[in-house]
Amino acid sequence: MLLLYLITPLLGTLKNYVKYKQLKPLLFIRTPITYFMIHLFLQQNNPWKIITFERWLFFIYKSFLSIYNDDYNIKKQKYIKKYNLKY
Repeated sequence: MLLLYLITPLLGTLKNYVKYKQLKPLLFIRTPITYFMIHLFLQQNNPWKIITFERWLFFIYKSFLSIYNDDYNIKKQKYIKKYNLKY
């Protein structure tokens, strides 16, 4: 079961290193801590449910963060400027 909980953080760290060429230990530690909190909060022993809930939680978090930062309009303006697009 411990191996299951380590696969996602290890693959995420590998992806971040390949994409951004940097290692962020706090980002690596965030996922197991989240697993532990979900396990305590929901009292679930099924690792598949805990992993699924963690993915949903971060999806919702990142969606709200994107809305708050107005990423759509910021990136839209960037690409209008970069590619001379007309809307």
